[in-house]
Amino acid sequence: MRRRKTCAFCTDRTQVIDYKDVELLRRYLTEHAQIRPRRTTGTCAKHQRRLARAIKRARHLALLPYSHEHIRRYGA
Repeated sequence: MRRRKTCAFCTDRTQVIDYKDVELLRRYLTEHAQIRPRRTTGTCAKHQRRLARAIKRARHLALLPYSHEHIRRYGA
């Protein structure tokens, strides 16, 4: 049996997931710029919702790409 993954945000006791922390948010995106699911990252439901909200805000401000087409075309 596999050991259950623990939430990185719960272990660090992170209160705020900042949309301006692009390096942190990039770890939770696939190579096609999709948000990774909870089962692969191990985040809890509360932090997954906050993470998704932060990623969407960063995309709106053009800090993160919306799709892999933007990565290929603009080199982000």
